[in-house]
Amino acid sequence: MKKLVNLIFISLLALTSCSDDLDINTDPNTPQEINKGLALSAAQGSITTIMGGEFFNLGGMFAQFYTQAPSAGQYDAIDQYNLDTDYANRLWTELYAGALNDLEFVLSESEDQGDTGTYLIATCLKAYTMQYLVDVFGDVPYNEAFQGSSNISPSTDEGEEIYLDLLSKIDKALASYKENNINSDVGQQDLIFAADMDKWVQFANTLKLKLYSRMSNTDQANSAAVTTLLSEGNFLTENASFTAFTDATSKRNPYYEVQIQALGDVNDVASNSLLEFYTRNNDPRLERVFKPNTEGEYIGIEQGIGILAEPYGGYQAQEFARPDIQPTTPVYLMSLPESSFLQAEAYARYGSSEQAQEKYEEGVIRSFELYGLSTADAMDLISPDGAYAFDATADLEDQLETIINQKWAALANVNNIEAWIETRRTGYPLLVDTQDPAYEEGRRIYSLASVLPEGQIPASIYYPDNEVQRNSNLTQKPNLLQEVWWNQD
Repeated sequence: MKKLVNLIFISLLALTSCSDDLDINTDPNTPQEINKGLALSAAQGSITTIMGGEFFNLGGMFAQFYTQAPSAGQYDAIDQYNLDTDYANRLWTELYAGALNDLEFVLSESEDQGDTGTYLIATCLKAYTMQYLVDVFGDVPYNEAFQGSSNISPSTDEGEEIYLDLLSKIDKALASYKENNINSDVGQQDLIFAADMDKWVQFANTLKLKLYSRMSNTDQANSAAVTTLLSEGNFLTENASFTAFTDATSKRNPYYEVQIQALGDVNDVASNSLLEFYTRNNDPRLERVFKPNTEGEYIGIEQGIGILAEPYGGYQAQEFARPDIQPTTPVYLMSLPESSFLQAEAYARYGSSEQAQEKYEEGVIRSFELYGLSTADAMDLISPDGAYAFDATADLEDQLETIINQKWAALANVNNIEAWIETRRTGYPLLVDTQDPAYEEGRRIYSLASVLPEGQIPASIYYPDNEVQRNSNLTQKPNLLQEVWWNQD
């Protein structure tokens, strides 16, 4: 259990670029006993640290929003698809020993107190965190986890079984809250929605829809459950985000704190996969996702080419566009555009094309709004003659491609790891070799620096070596090509 009191500003403690381990689990200046509200803050701080830090950077490069600059080499391994077994040591610990451990405490305390509201909040956050662990690593410890010293070698559970149990637990928490409507008493210690239970119910429904969308190409696809959610329509009406950042040391957005403040903005530059997508479509989001180079120009490079000696040897990061993340940029757990695109996909699969189009267009508009752009620009692009027009007469696969391409473009700098996961699930935007006749600027390519066999991309990442060494029931995967459960044939 974390003992940190000032947990709003935990973000500096768990980012990829830090090499020295920091003990974030004890603080002699704070009490040894804390309440469920403080534990909830701790858990949200840990989740924010990873979503806005390591997952943000990893997802940004694997989704091909960013690529390694020629002038540095901090993230060569990511662009090369060559992550080692040490990569995830810190983020695994932050999520398991930090967030999930704290949430177990919140769940126990809430259940003992009959606090169905806080129990629902903690259930949602646990499901959210476990979902990302499954989506990034594959099978992970779940049923035997969180038992402390009584079980230091928990076995892994199949991702499919974890997903089904997460959905079951969300449903039970929702039912308990509905039956015994006790509003959470944690107040402002809930750093996401300030214990507004209406918003947490919406979060729960939106999270369920996301889980079901992951399952859509598996034997667990559940059209009836999705249709019920759509008919109720009680999804997010506000971004689920962490906004309590200030421009002061250790209080900034976690990506900014490390990549820009500490490392000097020398690593991540714009990947042409995204930059050219925006450019080709005259999309003003280009100037919100990226900041220009020193000449005021938006120039990117092909994914992975910055690692190679030619043609960019000697070029500096500032000669290219770079991610526009500011000290107070929020960390988004789920955003309104993501919610709209989830609904658009669900309607395309289980409803009508007209309903899918309505939610698709809503998603594009919400994306522009999130980036602070004019809705009129969005309307122009989604008009019948616009670059982002939705063809309601197209077949399902074409509709899904349109929806997911826009979801990808809307997640840049918002939820990068979600974007990468969705590219793996759907195959969109299309991934092609630069020599393929189907290639055009603005499509994803196989990293030019890849060490994987031709035509392969990472499907998951290695378990952290620290955990493998400690846990006799966790066997390291042979490579990065091992698919997670919802992508297995």
